Amino acid sequence: MTDPPTPSPVDPSPLDPTLVDPDPIVQFRWWFAEAGRAGVRQPEAMTLASVAIDGGADARTVLLRGLDDRGFAFYTNLESAKARQLAANPSVALVFHWREVERQVRVRGIAHELSDAEATTYWDGRPRGHRIGAWASPQSEVIDGDELSARLAEVEARFANVEPPLPGFWGGYVVGVDELELWQGRKDRLHDRVRYRRRDNGEWLRERLAP
Repeated sequence: MTDPPTPSPVDPSPLDPTLVDPDPIVQFRWWFAEAGRAGVRQPEAMTLASVAIDGGADARTVLLRGLDDRGFAFYTNLESAKARQLAANPSVALVFHWREVERQVRVRGIAHELSDAEATTYWDGRPRGHRIGAWASPQSEVIDGDELSARLAEVEARFANVEPPLPGFWGGYVVGVDELELWQGRKDRLHDRVRYRRRDNGEWLRERLAP
């Protein structure tokens, strides 16, 4: 099997630890904006890897819903498999893969639950159908073929004349950054990799990694 054609990166210049922004969040914002301008479909999609209750690995795609100095935020059912895993072990990894521009961003850090106030602000801005669906779905639980439809009908009737409020089982997390790696494709698989690591004094160390 031959490799698929490799798309051209947004910026053909090599990555250099001395040229990227000293702050990984600032640098990520630049790359995220470039991915959007380049037509990457859903640049906010990120793989969230966590440790399963049995000690194995687990991963799924979630959507980036906030970014500030604390890290990368997403929202979910707090009774889901991922939430139970984060309660037991909050160490996680994130991966953004923007194939169209031949770039990836890898993040390692600790997930912290967001406040109810932040979750409510985000919840109130969601489409009504998304909020109804969140109330109806017992995320990650085993269900039969008709159960979800029945639950959906019950929730729609319950909130027929009012806006669905934030459920007690729904909220968000922010993943703090302990390490962040920029990956940019290069000819002959000699890809550029620059890693940020936080020093003991809180400053960021920038390092080049071999491809």
